[in-house]
This record gives sequence, C-alpha cells and structure tokens, in this order.
Amino acid sequence: MQNTGKYSKVIAGTMTWGSWGKQLSKHGMIELMEHCLENGLTTFDHADIYGDYTTEADFGKAFAESGIDRSQIQIVTKCGIQMTSGRDNRLKHYNYSKDYIVWSAEESLRKLKTEYLDLFLLHRPSPLMHPSEIGEAVNHLLENGKIKQFGVSNFTPSQVEMLESVVKVEANQVEFSLTHTAPMYDGTFDDCIANKRLAMAWSPLGLVFREENAQTVRIHKTLSQLGKKYGVEESEVLLAWMLKHPAVPRPVIGTTTKERITSSAKAVQLDLELQDWFALLEASQGQEVP
Repeated sequence: MQNTGKYSKVIAGTMTWGSWGKQLSKHGMIELMEHCLENGLTTFDHADIYGDYTTEADFGKAFAESGIDRSQIQIVTKCGIQMTSGRDNRLKHYNYSKDYIVWSAEESLRKLKTEYLDLFLLHRPSPLMHPSEIGEAVNHLLENGKIKQFGVSNFTPSQVEMLESVVKVEANQVEFSLTHTAPMYDGTFDDCIANKRLAMAWSPLGLVFREENAQTVRIHKTLSQLGKKYGVEESEVLLAWMLKHPAVPRPVIGTTTKERITSSAKAVQLDLELQDWFALLEASQGQEVP
C-alpha cells in the first residue's frame, strides 16, 4: 500500500485564495489555514499557475508567519502549464523537459517557503512528454528530498502506464463529481484501485449548484430528500457519495468560506446507504442502472 493515508480525506484547494478569487490578505490566509486544520483538512492543493503564478508565494508568506508546524500539513502542487499571463509566452502550451520540471519544483519550494513538497504533480498531459526525460527529473527531485511523492493530474490510465515504465506514479487528480462520472467508467479509478494510487477529485460538486438543467434538477430533488433523511447539507451528501467509491477519491474543495469548509469536513462521517448511493447515480444518469 502506498503512503496515501497521510493526506486528508477532504483537501483544501487554494486556487481561489489569491488573485484568481478572494484575494485574501496574509492574515486572511493564516486564518483560513488554521480553520482548515481545525476541521481536519491538513492537505493544501496548489498549482504554479494559480493567480497567474502568484498564489504559491502569497500562501508561502502566510504559512511562514503562521507558526503552523510543517509536519502537520501536506503541500501538493503542480507544474507544466505555460500561460501567457504571468509569463512571457506567445501562446498557452506545456513544458515537461527535465530542466523545466526541476526548475519548476524548486521555484514552488522557494515560493511556498518549504524544504519539500509532499506531492508534486504534472498538471496536464502533453502530447510531447517523453517518459525517460520526466523520469530523470522526478528521480532527481526524489533523491534530493525535494519531493516526497510524484503524481499526475488529468492523465488517462494509458498515459499513467507509460510514465510508470520509468517512475512510480502515486496519485492522479482528475475531474470527478455526480455530474462528471467518467473516471468511474473510463478506467481511471480502476487503475487507482489496482495500483494503490491516491485518487483526487477537482470540481467535486460539479454543476449541481452552478447550472440548472434536466440533470441538476433531478439531482436536487434526490439531494433534498437525502439531506432531510440524514440531517445534513446537500453538499455533504455529494461529497459523501464521492467518498463511498472504492477508490476513495479525495475531494479538492475550492471554497474559502469557513462554514462550507466545516460542512465539507463532516462528509467524511456520512456513510450513505447502498440504495441511496444508487439513487443519486440514477438521478445523474436520468435512468436506472442497466
């Protein structure tokens, strides 16, 4: 079994902490970190691109002043996406050269003001990625203690298998929710279970609270019934639905609202009855299972 137990069951996503969202002050970030820890969210998910390459540094300054023991939290970040905002690129693309991967990890360490990253992910697969080159970079970072574990994000099982020919891939963070169930059927979660990979899910609430369409109307009807049955918020039911899957995909929640963080943390304790789980799947698909 890989060492995936150290990551919290619900993960705090930092994408909207900085200039891409709430523009939290240093004090505001410290408060939010402390609130996450109080509610059992010890893992913080970053990417170098967040805030046009600024949010890692904002978080790092806050963390350095927070007094929080580094061993009490896990820091995840990602590399590879080259944007035109925040960097001098002509167009958006990906870079997974050995030198770039090593430089990017070291840049994230510097910004986050930490000596190691618990988990370092390639953010999106590139058609030009060469496994041996990636393997050299990752093994260099592992051997030098700069990263503890290596993983990917938005990779297909075949892409993961290709990388595994040269380096151990210990996590895959993908889009997954009741309105985006593909990882349950396209082999992504099968691969995570079979190879004991940490599964992480971005956008875990999907479109349920963002769009009104035939699917979300059906889901809300079932959610309302189950929320009353279990005496919890509807968002808790959605996260509990996700966590019941055998891959135990850790939801990466994007909220900066303390009440929602507290509510999300409670989902870990909610064990949906089998038929209630399938009632939500049926609501998502619009028909009973075959």
